[in-house]
Amino acid sequence: MGRSQAVPKGRDPRFGPQADDAGCTILHVDMDAFFASVAVRARPELRGKPVIVGGVGPRGVVSSASYEARRFGVRSAMPTARARALCPRGIFLPVDGPAIGEASEAVMAIFRDVTPLVEPLSSDEAFLDVAGAQRLLGRPVEIARLIRRRMQQEQRLTCSVGVAPTKFVAKLGSTRAKPDGLIVVPAGLVLDFLHPLPVDALWGVGERAAETLRRLGLTTVGEIAHAPAGLLRGALGEAAAAHLHELSRGRDPRRVSPDREEKSIGAEMTFDVDVADPEVLRKSMLALADKVGARVRASGFVGRTVAIKVRLADFRTVNRSRTMPTSTDVSREIFEISWSLFTALGASDHIRLVGVRLEGLTPAATTSRQLSLGEPEHGWREAEAAKDAVIARFGRASVGPASLLGRSDLRRTENHPHSTVVPLSDPPTPS
Repeated sequence: MGRSQAVPKGRDPRFGPQADDAGCTILHVDMDAFFASVAVRARPELRGKPVIVGGVGPRGVVSSASYEARRFGVRSAMPTARARALCPRGIFLPVDGPAIGEASEAVMAIFRDVTPLVEPLSSDEAFLDVAGAQRLLGRPVEIARLIRRRMQQEQRLTCSVGVAPTKFVAKLGSTRAKPDGLIVVPAGLVLDFLHPLPVDALWGVGERAAETLRRLGLTTVGEIAHAPAGLLRGALGEAAAAHLHELSRGRDPRRVSPDREEKSIGAEMTFDVDVADPEVLRKSMLALADKVGARVRASGFVGRTVAIKVRLADFRTVNRSRTMPTSTDVSREIFEISWSLFTALGASDHIRLVGVRLEGLTPAATTSRQLSLGEPEHGWREAEAAKDAVIARFGRASVGPASLLGRSDLRRTENHPHSTVVPLSDPPTPS
């Protein structure tokens, strides 16, 4: 790939692919405009056009935008209505959950071909520790080139890579390398790389903290590194001051952790129009519970705590949860508890958003589950497993519940990368 051989215009040549990568065994790989790129891959005629993927309804949120759309100011997490105003000729597409999931699995498989030490941060980015892969695959920068080459040849996708001694600096490197670039931050030049950056480049510095630091006259990472410790403590508190002080000096002792377990799995639905109809809300939560259950089963986990989120028309958000005696991965059980939690709220206002989540996840293979008194040996779990198998073979449209057929009032915008809502099948009553 040509771009990995030369420093793109505007980038400091000291941090190009030819820089000294000795000791830079941490890679951060970030796919470029992932959701949009997957959509364009499926529809090549959209290449070079402003493609915006996310919720397409009036209350939708942008999940990803192609770089052509970003030139108009469109960004992730922006309301779709704002994106339409900025880019009226943009091509707006819904998130294709199955395609994104398949692409993410392929991306992670390439990472794990390089090293078992992979720490995913999301569906399209991960840290890699390549220290043990150097004997077989070469220097860290050569491994980064290999990943980029395979990504383009095998997946027809591009990625940006930061190569550095630490996780924090590697992630900053991949951000600076975008799009479709490669940056190496030599161990001896970490401070040269960090100190000119704005303060909000530091992890933990959001908009409010950045404004606080700017009021103190601190606008760059270097100025934070040289600021009196007392000044930072007075403005941000002891813990935050110590955290930023360490990062500003390039210190980040965290290792790549490949065994990070998913703590929860959930899905949310934002209605195009505020909803008060209990039947619409019930069917919406039924569909969300099915989505959550299918994802939990596919991940090989079970969970003990069911949680719901309800956002009212005035933007007040209410969260409720219930922990069960035993773990489950059954959509029907998740729904029954979710609906019980919802009805207990007694909400009489119009609803803007509902969400369902299963928490306290543990591996299904090592978690025992007791049958409840009077529960048949075969029932919902087996029916849902059969439905999963049918969907895997014939697609999601192959199975649909009678209870949701013909309902056009379940219009919604999914605002989570993996929250494509799938109707829940009604299996026969166990005998």
